[in-house]
Amino acid sequence: MTSFFQVCLLSFVTLVSLSAQAQDDEEKSPAKKETVVAAKQYTDQIQALTQKSNVKKALAMFPEREAWTRQNLITLTEIPAPPFMEEKRGRAYADMLRAAGADSVWIDEVGNVLAKRRGKSGKKTVVLEAHLDTVFPEETDVKIKMRGDTLYAPGVGDDTRGLAMVLTILDVMEKTGVETDADVLFIGTVGEEGLGDLRGVKKLFATPGLKIDSYIAIDGLGSTSITHRGLGSHRYLVTFKGPGGHSSGSFGLVNPHGALGRAIYYFTQDADKFTKQGVRTTYNVGIVGGGTSVNAIPFESYMQVDMRSESPEQLAGIDKLFQVAVQRALREENAMKRIGPDLTVDIEMVGDRPSGSIDQSNPLVQRAIAATTFVGAAPALRVGSTNSNIPFSKGVPAITMGAGGKGGGAHALSEWWLNDKSYLAMQRTLLVLLAEAGLR
Repeated sequence: MTSFFQVCLLSFVTLVSLSAQAQDDEEKSPAKKETVVAAKQYTDQIQALTQKSNVKKALAMFPEREAWTRQNLITLTEIPAPPFMEEKRGRAYADMLRAAGADSVWIDEVGNVLAKRRGKSGKKTVVLEAHLDTVFPEETDVKIKMRGDTLYAPGVGDDTRGLAMVLTILDVMEKTGVETDADVLFIGTVGEEGLGDLRGVKKLFATPGLKIDSYIAIDGLGSTSITHRGLGSHRYLVTFKGPGGHSSGSFGLVNPHGALGRAIYYFTQDADKFTKQGVRTTYNVGIVGGGTSVNAIPFESYMQVDMRSESPEQLAGIDKLFQVAVQRALREENAMKRIGPDLTVDIEMVGDRPSGSIDQSNPLVQRAIAATTFVGAAPALRVGSTNSNIPFSKGVPAITMGAGGKGGGAHALSEWWLNDKSYLAMQRTLLVLLAEAGLR
């Protein structure tokens, strides 16, 4: 039995290390370098927009408003927004959107902040969105520290910079009189990170009477990335439960740790083979726990597991392997018992991000490519796990673009952001927004 658990432990440690690196590469690294060019009709459309006098004024105002944007970034960063506790930041953001000139501002049942700017016809609704939540617990010190021109604080880049950018675009449109044919919703969503499970954007698409025709999410940094493919994920909390007892006096009872070890071993063995072919698919056992003492048979043992793929079929396939492994582990541990009741298992899905995409030829993607090229950046198409996953899965055109500048240390206490021509990201986003919403 000792050698079995040694194998389990080795598999687990290796898995966590490799999968964590793969997740970081997938979520935060730039896309592969490739030459991406928009079709002429979309290049012409973006060029035509830039010749309009009020649009010219708006584009020129973004560098002028950068100091204001930076101050809003600092203010919002220093308002904690832990998972499932975004209310305080949400109220502050709602006040900022009202002050910037939105026609109406409200907070929905889950905490999303929505600001509507009415269009001429209102026959179409375009969303510009960033998320309110961070990954950091409530007690985290989120006070901005400055070193030269660089801002340091947990959450300063992901995604507070996006919130500040969305606010500035509304502000500039108001100040320069840029009007649209479609209604535009400027939104700060809850629940994008971790076990938030995209609850904010899921609520938007489940709200009666709220029809969204195009969705532009701001997440990440820089002025080049265009996420048009959604990396789906399934996340589970698995808990094996038994009676528990004294390690010697109750020897022979089922042991939840034994089942957990088997489940990890069987799953990782099969998943390793499965993920060596087909569309890239990843898996990770991120958290394990349970037990009270070295001389007590635990009454429960639990783990949290993450699986990802942009292919719904691949995601379903690795999920099935996981379910089989858990049930096999349960049966084998129960077969070993000498006394007492059977072990039981609870399998709770705590995260479900659907896969999906829109084709590179879609007008929204083409406009993003053309606008990125216009500001002098190299468009980079990519896959990611963002709020856009939900509109992707519902057939609604969506993209996620960066909030400009440079940064690093996302999801770490050492997170930082530097204003390096970040106005370019705002300029390209405005152009995409106007192309989608129609210039009045």
